[in-house]
Amino acid sequence: MTEIEHKIYIDSVIRRVETARLRVSGHHIVKIIAVSKYSTAQEIETLYEIGQRAYGENKVQDLKAKSEALEELPLEWHFIGNLQKNKINNLLDIRPTLFQALDSLELAEELQKKLLAKGMTLSCLMQINSAKEDSKHGFMPEEALSMYKKITKECPNIKLKGVMSIGAHSEDKELIKKSFETTYEIYKQLPSATICSMGMSNDFELAIECGSNMVRLGSIMFNK
Repeated sequence: MTEIEHKIYIDSVIRRVETARLRVSGHHIVKIIAVSKYSTAQEIETLYEIGQRAYGENKVQDLKAKSEALEELPLEWHFIGNLQKNKINNLLDIRPTLFQALDSLELAEELQKKLLAKGMTLSCLMQINSAKEDSKHGFMPEEALSMYKKITKECPNIKLKGVMSIGAHSEDKELIKKSFETTYEIYKQLPSATICSMGMSNDFELAIECGSNMVRLGSIMFNK
């Protein structure tokens, strides 16, 4: 794909985001995070030249390697994967813009200890298992509100900015929609929350229509 063809292709993705956004409101803003876990630093640089600035990785070692390879570029890095406690310090050394998958109180408490020791803060999203699937990480919907308030109070170095969830793993559009609506209803109740991160390459339009203001697009952004 030539650079011009790639730009035309990305423009078509952005148009789809815009169309879904406008179905909600002309004032509704949606941010695209390009998930680069299957892409090279060179492919990220190509997308940067088209105008994409925010990228997401789900492995700490990949985030480190790519952020170092592209350190000359003013990129915004998001960590979107499951964080093992023994990798916390490695992640904090990278200083990501946002950690999107804070999925348990135990992880929050360990993260708070490490942040306090380093004299740092970290912006995070609480991950909600809105479809209650065994294969997914995250807080159950019925505990999310109380846990969000608990972490805000007891873990001051964690700066909660909102919530993240993954749509139900199903071919049933109504089930997927319900999982997004569940997350959005929780988001609306959270004090000072500004980010509702829902939607990936196969369901982002539905997620936006359900209230998402941040989408995590991988294969569709890199045409894979």
